[in-house]
Amino acid sequence: MRIAMIGSGYVGLVSGACFADFGHVVTCVDRDVSRIEALKRGESPIFEPGLPEMVESNVRQNRLFFTTDLASAVASADAVFIAVGTPSRRGDGHADLSYVYGAAREIAAALNGYTVIVTKSTVPVGTGDEVEAIVREARPDADFSVVSNPEFLREGAAIADFKRPDRIVVGAEDERSRDVMQEVYRPLYLNQPPIMFTGRRTSELTKYAANAFLATKITFINEIADLCEKLGANVQDVARGIGLDNRIGSKFLHAGPGYGGSCFPKDTLALVRTAQEAGSPVRIVETVAASNQLRKRRMADKVLDACGGSVTGKTIAVLGLAFKPNTDDMRDAPSLAIIPALQSLGANVRAFDPESMAQARPLLPNVEFCDEPYACVEGAHALVIVTEWDAFRALDMDRVKAALAEPVVVDLRNIYRPADMARRGFRYVSVGRP
Repeated sequence: MRIAMIGSGYVGLVSGACFADFGHVVTCVDRDVSRIEALKRGESPIFEPGLPEMVESNVRQNRLFFTTDLASAVASADAVFIAVGTPSRRGDGHADLSYVYGAAREIAAALNGYTVIVTKSTVPVGTGDEVEAIVREARPDADFSVVSNPEFLREGAAIADFKRPDRIVVGAEDERSRDVMQEVYRPLYLNQPPIMFTGRRTSELTKYAANAFLATKITFINEIADLCEKLGANVQDVARGIGLDNRIGSKFLHAGPGYGGSCFPKDTLALVRTAQEAGSPVRIVETVAASNQLRKRRMADKVLDACGGSVTGKTIAVLGLAFKPNTDDMRDAPSLAIIPALQSLGANVRAFDPESMAQARPLLPNVEFCDEPYACVEGAHALVIVTEWDAFRALDMDRVKAALAEPVVVDLRNIYRPADMARRGFRYVSVGRP
């Protein structure tokens, strides 16, 4: 099949490369000329393990193409995926759908023969109806269907998630478009992932409901961690104790500094706004969003307490800036709340991250960025671990202690054992553990 992918950001590029790897012929479209030229040179604009190699392989085999010419890509496509950004709209928290609707208008002008238009972007309920109305108004003669096919990709594991998905959700309103989507995903049949066909609005809501539920699990265990600290309990043991219950499951029960990234913060907020407008508020999700924002800022208080109640004039070394490991994504990363809070308390901040420092520099002024972890901790009065990169899990802690001006470690990801750190002579603070 011939596929056009409108948008060559995270979702669009991963999806386009994976579809090409299935054997489809895919053209990724983007308005950003520099991004398209970089992709043609084999340079990936995002960090995702395995993606550069997949892109290079499929470009070499003439299955993956990049262009700024939307019209030509759409005109020859059997399916056109809209994978543009839907950031939170300033002022009200609703998803900004201007890029989606703009893409729909451009697609309408280029349609040639029966085409399935697929919203891959995360969009509020009813967006597919609006896309269909936009295209129908612009091209009353066009032969097309509009389908919802939300993505469920974890940054850092996106290729595995795409190729071995838990499920594929397709919101289609007619048999013809269902047949096309069956063919799009036919290469996955050997893996036998469940393909769930449902209504378009149900599909749109499924994506928001999934992200809101996962965000709720994270926020729940974070609040239990706070309670553990007050009561002298161990949140990791609590999480294991409840996670072994197969009705609950162990995933997303790791206490930390709060969730971030491209999905959970904006999607929980968009669901809250949608529910409020529908007259059916989701009070649990409202609380989750508010609790998560507060949690990030409160992590700076942990550092403050560990440093004896003051960080004025002190140097704080921060390891990890991206919102999670194996990505360079800084969107709503906890570090973006923690570091400014420390600076406002009078601290000087040094930082290191294996992949995200280029993205972090313009977002974190007056931070000294270092080339490697040990340079970051040299002479610092405390080390704060914000992102659990593998490279931080096995640091030479004797070398770290010798480098620090004071042996203080604040581990916001619980990657070290309290007993081991105490034995080495550290003043060690973690999350939800005695």
